[in-house]
Amino acid sequence: MQTIDDLWPQCRLSIETKVNRGAWLGGLNTLSLVDYSDETVVLGVATAAQYARIADRHFDLIQESVHEFFGSGTTLRLEIDESATPAPVAPVATEPAVVPSAPTSSTSTAGRDRSTRLDPKMTFESFIPGQSTRLAFAAAQTVAETPGRAYNPLLIHGPSGLGKTHLLHAIGNYVNAHYPNRSVVYVSTETFLNDFIEAIQTKSTLALHKRYRECDVLLIDDIQFMESRKGTFHDEIFHTYNALHGEGKQVVLTSDRSPRDLAGLEDRFRTRLLQGLITEVDQPDLQTRIAIIRSKAAADNIVLPDDVVEFIANRVRDNIRELEGSITMLRAYAGLRQEKISLELAQSTLSNIGQEQIILLPDTIVSAVAEFYGFSSTDIKGPNRSRPLVTARHVAMFLMRDLLPDYSYPMIARVFGDRNHTTVIAGVEKIKAQLPNDQQLFTQVTQLKRRLQSTTE
Repeated sequence: MQTIDDLWPQCRLSIETKVNRGAWLGGLNTLSLVDYSDETVVLGVATAAQYARIADRHFDLIQESVHEFFGSGTTLRLEIDESATPAPVAPVATEPAVVPSAPTSSTSTAGRDRSTRLDPKMTFESFIPGQSTRLAFAAAQTVAETPGRAYNPLLIHGPSGLGKTHLLHAIGNYVNAHYPNRSVVYVSTETFLNDFIEAIQTKSTLALHKRYRECDVLLIDDIQFMESRKGTFHDEIFHTYNALHGEGKQVVLTSDRSPRDLAGLEDRFRTRLLQGLITEVDQPDLQTRIAIIRSKAAADNIVLPDDVVEFIANRVRDNIRELEGSITMLRAYAGLRQEKISLELAQSTLSNIGQEQIILLPDTIVSAVAEFYGFSSTDIKGPNRSRPLVTARHVAMFLMRDLLPDYSYPMIARVFGDRNHTTVIAGVEKIKAQLPNDQQLFTQVTQLKRRLQSTTE
């Protein structure tokens, strides 16, 4: 009978035969068996950068081999195992290429707080760009692909919880994966300050300068916290910036406001930031929030009904962290109560998140229109094409388009039994054309609109 010690080497060999040499030497060869219990195989990866690349590109392939040797019901989990031997570093290509990542000061500095390390889950692939973040996302990608050559410095500003830190980590992870000979440092302004104070107390400013002024990509989060600090700290960041920028090294910063609005910044530093690219992230629109929720649920293997997705997306409008946190909370409550996730559970569980006002939903509009015209919601959504019913249906479509500006025609079409979106466009345009000439219809639509708007005030 084969033991675990027999199975893992065979499984590892199977993985090696399924990939090319570059992928194998790019981190897969560091895979180690960390644990096998309760039908779960835990494999270790040597570095955070390799973890991100392997989880993103090779997870399914590894899982296939694990199922082959450990059983089809086995669960695979990856984790960073710093005791593993890192893969050898391949030569740097002229153009960016996927090559194994060398340890950098941001991921392998002994004794460093883990808060200064890059999160392997925060990549460009896991970021959901929307209209409000598209420019910042594109700029971050450009900086990562050509560090020091475009948009230097790059500053991303906007309210908390909208993806600024995610983009910083994505830049760092990309550079680690594609430019193994370039060192990346990610740090929050508070951590930079603590390092600065410690360097003064221990008379080790040379070590501080080596860490921050000899890296190739410096990522500084939340520079608004500089405002309340003394001038000596401002001097340190200013001279660090000058040293890096003068050598063509990349600097990326985030803030909750534009440099123009950071009154506590010294003018000499502010003007240098304004010489680069300033991009803003804003609140995501409804479709982006829905995409974020579905992506988060899929990543965590959570099944969310469409009405729950829309409820959360309408409830939480201005903070992605709260958006993702609501899914975690909902899963926890569902597990504790041992019941499936439903709209009723979401409404009772998530009553304290997001905005306190009542959120106007498509089904609320359908119900109001159905009651007003003496039909059921099923009739309004159904296929019956009798004249009074079609009018009521078109009114409901018109009100959705008018009162829910974030809802596109295809989204409205799904509410009405997955109709073609052109049917919705035709219905909305028909009501628009009739309103100026049909006094009765105008009165009905006005009454319905006032009734629906009063429920959200």
